[in-house]
Amino acid sequence: MTSPSRNSPTATDVRSLYEGLFAAYGPQYWWPGDGPFDVIVGAILTQNTNWSNVEKALESLRLAGVWSFGAIRRTKRKELAMLIQSSGYFNQKARKLHEFATLVEIDFHGSLDQLLDLPKSDLRARLLGVWGIGEETADDVVLYAAGKPSFVIDAYTRRIVDRLGWRVDGERYTDYQSLFTERLPPDAALYNEFHALLDVHASRVCRPTPMCEECSLLVMCQTGSSPSHSG
Repeated sequence: MTSPSRNSPTATDVRSLYEGLFAAYGPQYWWPGDGPFDVIVGAILTQNTNWSNVEKALESLRLAGVWSFGAIRRTKRKELAMLIQSSGYFNQKARKLHEFATLVEIDFHGSLDQLLDLPKSDLRARLLGVWGIGEETADDVVLYAAGKPSFVIDAYTRRIVDRLGWRVDGERYTDYQSLFTERLPPDAALYNEFHALLDVHASRVCRPTPMCEECSLLVMCQTGSSPSHSG
C-alpha cells in the first residue's frame, strides 16, 4: 500500500495546530517544578519514564537533603542511584546528574544562574557537552529552566506531525524542530505552551492507537480523515 503524500505545512498551518490544541485543552502551566534546579533534575530523570516516577525520585532527593548541585556532586554515585531508583535507569541517571553537577560546580563556580545566563546557542552547546544529555533534555533546560526559546521535540511531537501528514525534511531531531522554529516567532512562552499541548494531546487522544473519534484536529489530520479512520 502506498503511503499518502505529505504536505509541507505553512506558518498558518502550524499556528492553527497550536490554536486547535489550546482551544481543546487550555493553558498547561508547564514545567512542573518550583525553580531551575527542579526543572533540570526533573528533565534528566524523566527520560524513559513518566512524571509520577520522577516525583517520587525528587521527593527522595528532598528528604535526603540532596537538593542542590553541590549536594548531588558530594553524594556517592551508588547512594544517588538508590535515591532516584523510582525513575528507572537509575545508574545512568545518577551519572548524568553527577556530570551536570560537575559542570555547574567546576565550570561555573557553583552558580546555576551563571550557566543559564549564557546566550541560547552557547548554553545549548554546553549542555550537549555533558555526558548523557541529548537534544531533547538540553532543550528542556534551555526552554523551561533558562526561559529561552528552544522548541522541544519528543516522541509525542513526532507522532502528531507524522499523523497530520506534514512533510519533514529528514528524520533528525533538528529537522522536526525546524518545522516549528522556521514558522513561529522565537517566543519562549509560545514554545513552552505548544510543547505542553502537544504532549497532553498525544497522551490523551493521539495515542499509539489513536482515538480519532475524540480528536479536535480531525479537520487538519491526514490520518484521522483517511477511510480507515472514518466512520
